[in-house]
Amino acid sequence: MSENQVMELPRLDRSRLAAPQVFEHLREQIISLALSPGTTLSRMVLAKTFRLSSTPIRDALMKLEEEQLVEIFPQHATVVSPIDLGLARQAQFLRRSVELEIVRTLAAKPDPLLLRRLEATVERQEAVLRLNDLDEFISGDQLFHKAMYEAAGLPDLWLLVRRQSGHLDRLRRLHLPVPGKASDILKDHRSILDAISKGDAGTAEERLRRHLSNTLANIDDIRSRFPNYIRD
Repeated sequence: MSENQVMELPRLDRSRLAAPQVFEHLREQIISLALSPGTTLSRMVLAKTFRLSSTPIRDALMKLEEEQLVEIFPQHATVVSPIDLGLARQAQFLRRSVELEIVRTLAAKPDPLLLRRLEATVERQEAVLRLNDLDEFISGDQLFHKAMYEAAGLPDLWLLVRRQSGHLDRLRRLHLPVPGKASDILKDHRSILDAISKGDAGTAEERLRRHLSNTLANIDDIRSRFPNYIRD
């Protein structure tokens, strides 16, 4: 991030430590591709932008490095990492493994409260898609899956999966604007919801497997459009 780049900043909560807030904001900017692969992040500029000392900025960048979302070159620069296909595939495997078990568990005993929550989330996604608000659509996608983790009593696993999914999430951001992709996501959500409501674990698993595999199944197309963003 150069001196001339402008970053939309949240208002920092002074009751919380600064470093985690900087980390959370920069992570979201990276995942959303507002900070694209190859972007240079200057500690001096970030400190000036956030009106902080260099210490919380350093700590935030080190945490981003732990998730392999940035590459730190000591005494030189910090750069937003390319999307690593190996890490994306591992994240997909982890998430699919966990969520297949979750939908099987939920379908074994459908919870009316969960079903209403999922239905409301899908309806919200349909509404924001009509407005072509892809950011809100993605938020709805996150809420749909998070609700299933919580209903299965696994909220901490949701946090673990989210922290491992930075590279996969960036691929999904690149894939989402493809015509028909968002509509396919909605269809998948509705079919997963329908299968859970009917107690049909087999169908719920099959629809979820397809749902979570689609982006990497289209990696050649994504790579052809964004060759500088992706590495094997």
